[in-house]
Amino acid sequence: MNEYDILIDKIEMLEFHQRLLLKLIDDPRLEFYRLLVENRISEHELKRFLTLCDELSKKLEEQRTEGYVYFHPLYLELAAGLPEKLEIRSVIQACLTQKICEPLFKELAKYT
Repeated sequence: MNEYDILIDKIEMLEFHQRLLLKLIDDPRLEFYRLLVENRISEHELKRFLTLCDELSKKLEEQRTEGYVYFHPLYLELAAGLPEKLEIRSVIQACLTQKICEPLFKELAKYT
């Protein structure tokens, strides 16, 4: 990666964080967005995380339908898929506060 590409990446990160900060000004309860900015998470990392959450939410519903009552493997899958800079307990709490994938994170909160 050359210096130009590095500079473009930094500009994109700043623009992404600026959009999140503007949302935080309107609603300081958006804890997940705060977590993203504080840990320098990129928009690409956020998209991967949200895709993972969608997949895990579907798995949770399928497993509940099949009669599962123990969902720790989903917790471990989330932990493995998080960006390295994020801590799972903080993510779960922030997502619950911001009401992101609420059924999934309510269930996963039991394993923290």
